[in-house]
Amino acid sequence: QVQLVESGGGLVQAGGSLRLSCAASGRTLRTHAMGWFRQAPGKEREFVAEIYWSGFRTYYADFVKGRFTISRDNAKNSVYLQMNSLKPEDTAVYFCAAGRDTVVGFVGDYWGQGAQVTVSS
Repeated sequence: QVQLVESGGGLVQAGGSLRLSCAASGRTLRTHAMGWFRQAPGKEREFVAEIYWSGFRTYYADFVKGRFTISRDNAKNSVYLQMNSLKPEDTAVYFCAAGRDTVVGFVGDYWGQGAQVTVSS
C-alpha cells in the first residue's frame, strides 16, 4: 500500500509559479510511474503529466507543455510538479498518483487527497 500526500498548493496571481510536492509513505515509489492530474469545479479529472519510474521519460498534456515540469526523487520517495506561467484556467485541485504506464496511458493505482491551486486574474 502507498500513501500519497500533496503539498505546495495555494493562491497565486496569473503569470506566477507554484511547486507541488507529493510525498509517499508505506512503500517505495521506485518501481511506479507517477502522474499528476487535476480537477476543476464542475469538470472531470484530467491528466496533466507523467514520469516513468526511471525519471528519464515524461509526458505532458498539451495545455501545460512548456509551462509545467514533472520530476521525481526516488531517494526521497517524492514527485514534484513545477508550474510556471500559471493561468486562471489552471485553477483546480491537483492530485498525484502512483501507477503504471499502459497502452491507454497512465493508470493510477494509488491517489493522494489533492492540493488546491487557485490562480487569480
